[in-house]
Amino acid sequence: MSLHTTWLGRVDCASTIARMQAFTQSRTENTPDELWLCEHPPVFTLGLAAQDIHLLNPGEIPVLPTNRGGQVTYHGPGQLVAYPLVDLQRAGFFVKTYIHKLEEALIRTLWHFGVVGHRVAGAPGIYVRLDDPFSHALLPQRPQYREPGSPAPQPNFEGVGKIAALGVKVSRHCTYHGLALNVDMDLSPFLRINPCGYAGLPTVDLSTIGVRTSVAEVAQLLSQALDGQLKPQTPTLSPARSTQPMPTQDTP
Repeated sequence: MSLHTTWLGRVDCASTIARMQAFTQSRTENTPDELWLCEHPPVFTLGLAAQDIHLLNPGEIPVLPTNRGGQVTYHGPGQLVAYPLVDLQRAGFFVKTYIHKLEEALIRTLWHFGVVGHRVAGAPGIYVRLDDPFSHALLPQRPQYREPGSPAPQPNFEGVGKIAALGVKVSRHCTYHGLALNVDMDLSPFLRINPCGYAGLPTVDLSTIGVRTSVAEVAQLLSQALDGQLKPQTPTLSPARSTQPMPTQDTP
């Protein structure tokens, strides 16, 4: 079953979130999964873990509290925002797997342009090497196996810039909010915040690393990648649904 994909255009962030919440609350076990793609006018959004110290100088840009996970980020024209509305229980995914699949879709989208996307241990999202975004060399700070019970790694952003951010919410086993990929945008508002709560974290877009493309082209590629990654693992809809709550995970 493919995601029903809708291009919303450039839409207000607050009203889009309200629409996602209404969709999620009203959907049933038979409601098809959807993918909404859009751009937003300039706005800083705060996750549930957001702290005022990370909002340095918002100026004239509105600040919007939300119920997604994580800290503060920026949305603006030239950034592709994707909102997968997925029934995780029906799809057969736990939240950790879902996050991994979102990141994998971003990595595959970037690869279409020859850009190598990387994960950084302890910091959800996708990053590129600042010295060579097209290098296949593995990052030393990539996620690696750690012994059960060992402390989570402290993120190390040396030599990388963030090109895509994640922030999700799960309600009644169903996802909303999603991910944002920087295509060709004014990056200066990121200097007014500590992106995702990390002081000095460089933020880049496809344009600044030498890739000339459009939000429309990237939207088509990302929608295809997300559709492939989020196909249900279960063959059919199950009439019996568990009453046990699914583990949830909030991300920056």
